[in-house]
Amino acid sequence: MKTRYFELAEARSDGLFNIGRAAEASGVSAKMIRHYESVGLLPAAGRTVAGYRIYRDSDVHTLRFIRRARDLGFSMKEIGALVGLWQNRGRASSDVKKLAARHTRQLDEKIRELQAMRDTLAHLAEHCHGDDRPDCPILEDLAAEHDARCHHGKRAAMRGARAN
Repeated sequence: MKTRYFELAEARSDGLFNIGRAAEASGVSAKMIRHYESVGLLPAAGRTVAGYRIYRDSDVHTLRFIRRARDLGFSMKEIGALVGLWQNRGRASSDVKKLAARHTRQLDEKIRELQAMRDTLAHLAEHCHGDDRPDCPILEDLAAEHDARCHHGKRAAMRGARAN
């Protein structure tokens, strides 16, 4: 890439993208593209003389990679590691697999937590009369003091199960 393009049109004629087109082509917003540059996930963009950012096809490909990793729930730190592994042709696939396996375990834990939250809420909703009476087990549970070590209403679910 030339060090500086005088006009954005000149950069486009060489197949480069401005930030709007890079965003459209990658599915990543312009704001996030700037953010990814600022945190080092994406190399600093080239610039026109007027200061407009310009991106190569390889930058757009990296943005698509980042977007897909975000879609799979990887953290920014994990994405940084994945981008580094992806760009390193000498990498060992075992390194990538370890990172993916760790993330899978984290997702499994999150699923268990979400399922516990869902079960608690379903139990509370099942026991709410949903009529004109002011009594509401959902609000009572939300207002109750819960053990800070108890995550996502597990104690309330146990309380509710004992009440049956």
